[in-house]
Amino acid sequence: MNKPVKPEDVLADGQEYAEFGGVSVRKGSVAAFVGNVQALAEVEPGSAQWTEIVDQMRELKPALERIGVLGVFEIRDPEVRALVEGL
Repeated sequence: MNKPVKPEDVLADGQEYAEFGGVSVRKGSVAAFVGNVQALAEVEPGSAQWTEIVDQMRELKPALERIGVLGVFEIRDPEVRALVEGL
């Protein structure tokens, strides 16, 4: 029988990382990715700041894929969704 999953089942108190299928996922990765998606709306595409944000999203994407976030949630903005799919 499936049970509800609690945060502490995934990452124990005091633990900063967990490994999922060989990928180390740091605590805060989901919030960082969301923050970067939101930040894209406030910077000029192609600017140095935009590139930094996209580079960080590229770095975070494997972790989000491994834990299943990108498999169960869809990015609403079609341009950002296409960008993330292409990372």
